[in-house]
Amino acid sequence: MESLLPPVNSHNEWDPLEEIVVGRLDGASIPSRHPVVTCNVPPWAARLLGLASGFRYPRIMIERAQRELEEFVSLLRSLDITVRRPDPVDHKRRFGTPHWSSRGFCNTCPRDSLLVIGDEIIETPMAWPCRYFETHSYRPILKDYFRRGARWTSAPKPQLTQELFVPGFRAPKPGEPVRHILTEFEPVFDAADFVRAGRDLFVTRSNVTNRTGIEWLRRHLGPDYRIHEIESRCPTPMHIDTTFVLLAPGKALVNPEYIDVDHLPEVLDSWDILVAPEPDPIEDRLLKITSMCGKWLSMNVLMLDEKRVIAERHHTGMLRALEQWGFEPIPSDLLHYAPFGGSFHCATLDIRRRGTLESYFD
Repeated sequence: MESLLPPVNSHNEWDPLEEIVVGRLDGASIPSRHPVVTCNVPPWAARLLGLASGFRYPRIMIERAQRELEEFVSLLRSLDITVRRPDPVDHKRRFGTPHWSSRGFCNTCPRDSLLVIGDEIIETPMAWPCRYFETHSYRPILKDYFRRGARWTSAPKPQLTQELFVPGFRAPKPGEPVRHILTEFEPVFDAADFVRAGRDLFVTRSNVTNRTGIEWLRRHLGPDYRIHEIESRCPTPMHIDTTFVLLAPGKALVNPEYIDVDHLPEVLDSWDILVAPEPDPIEDRLLKITSMCGKWLSMNVLMLDEKRVIAERHHTGMLRALEQWGFEPIPSDLLHYAPFGGSFHCATLDIRRRGTLESYFD
């Protein structure tokens, strides 16, 4: 039965899911070695990026991730969820602006470059030069939604000149205060640094999202929405969905390593704060070396509604915890997607959920 909702309609992370965009691995290339990229990886990995940037990922990595991704897509479709995919792109091609040039990365994570607020899709001003034109692979989908009535906005395209980045930036060592590579030269943010709870959004400032970017979104959304900042203790912060995850009305999942539960925004005082269990260890040596996301990717789950949740089969501790908290986890495999930017939440963009705009904190 065709949905009676607008083509784009998603206000939170848990209303019943009807339509979703899933990323694509085709043409994925190792990202260019830029300080805003390498500041989030160990020094040895930064040196490796310098040697390998612009090359294709090894076939063995692509094939393992591709199998899992296709099985995930099949699972979504078996649950009567409409799945849309971006166009394939040759990310090895070089592009540029008057100030710099770069090769691409991949379009595996629509959660980063596109933000859905109600019936509006916002193209975000991303800080990685290699992702500057990433939303172009989604343009056929965006045009279709626009023709069918959705609102389509693009935040100001950033210049990404050296003024945006702290010169000689060094990621803090354990015990040192958190520092960020971004200045406030211009607004930049990734959509994946935000999670939505109706009229309230939560954000982490990170190495891809600055205060000016948060303020741009606050002004754009206007007085009908409130944005609350979640302070992260991650030494290399990037994206909120391995730090603070909204599961259902009144229930939020937090990373005990990155979050001080005694210093959350006051609006969360009435919510159940669920502490994520220690992730199951990853034994695959290649996966440990190449993952861009760290061990807490176990938190990167996708809510299908207020009860059902797709979670990584490998992380049995998280599956048990979700059951104990009253959820119905659906185990699936996406472990080998980590080198390309994430897991179930990162790899998707929920376009249509069956629900209306509400306030959960009045």
